[in-house]
Amino acid sequence: MTSQTSTEYEAYYVPEKSKLAVCATIGLVLSIFGAASIMNDLTFGEPGKDTSSWTIFLLGLFFFIATLFNWFRITIKENIAGMNSAQLKKSYVLGMFWFIFSEVMFFAAFFGALFYVRVLAGPWLAGEGEGGRMNGLLWEGFSFSWPLMQTPQEAVGGAGAQLIANNGTFTSAETSLSFGDAHAWWTWLPLWNTIVLLSSSFTCHLAHVGILNGNRGKFNFWLTVTVLLGITFLCLQYMEYHEAYVEYGLTLNAGIYGSTFFMLTGFHGFHVFMGMTMLLIQLLRSVVGKQFTADDHFGFEASSWYWHFVDVVWVFLFLFVYIL
Repeated sequence: MTSQTSTEYEAYYVPEKSKLAVCATIGLVLSIFGAASIMNDLTFGEPGKDTSSWTIFLLGLFFFIATLFNWFRITIKENIAGMNSAQLKKSYVLGMFWFIFSEVMFFAAFFGALFYVRVLAGPWLAGEGEGGRMNGLLWEGFSFSWPLMQTPQEAVGGAGAQLIANNGTFTSAETSLSFGDAHAWWTWLPLWNTIVLLSSSFTCHLAHVGILNGNRGKFNFWLTVTVLLGITFLCLQYMEYHEAYVEYGLTLNAGIYGSTFFMLTGFHGFHVFMGMTMLLIQLLRSVVGKQFTADDHFGFEASSWYWHFVDVVWVFLFLFVYIL
């Protein structure tokens, strides 16, 4: 038997030591702490009292974005210089897969909370099931239905009438943003958001086909359309939030319906903004830097994977937050 051992090895570029990962962590922690403080101020803060929540959030976000900008700039330069081997590019693919998987788990936690409230906690507070017998006495008169238009606190006569858990005052919204409460289907913003976002997924695919065929013009055109659709989605979501706050009274203080609605749709909107920004950067790389070829376009490919993931999450949001 002859030996088939090869003495040839693929060159593998190992970057120099860097503090960028530590800097990104610091920025991310500050951003999350600031965002949590902002939500806490909105729910339990004193009106008119100045806090440093927004300052911490914006400072952390700026630091995080600046770190990523520098990090990706270095990575792009290394790829253009031919330092990235096939093995290293595979590690990029695996890294993006694991990143998207972590995002799947992130949203799974919030969908799990929504499921728990709607299927278990809500009926228990209304006195249903074995675990709800005592709760039926504590929250007498509370009837659970979704969307929750009357909190248990309101059912018993306000915060002062609560026997337990007197940790704030909650006021339910006048109406919900579900399809059942829409005035007309053509004025229902979530429907148009769905059409816009699903269309953007299709145009993103067309851009991918364009670069695979070596057609830069087609790639740039459809990627531009995708970015514009992403911006349109964010504008429509702003209109929806304005409608919820001003016309419907749906806020974070509106009980569990308001909390789950803004947590799920708000975080998704932030992910749309991130995905749109990623695609915009790839568009600028193609238009200005003439980068990407049919065989080398991982930056766009990774961004498109993330964009399709964001679209899939919205489909579940549309079903479980607005429809069912």
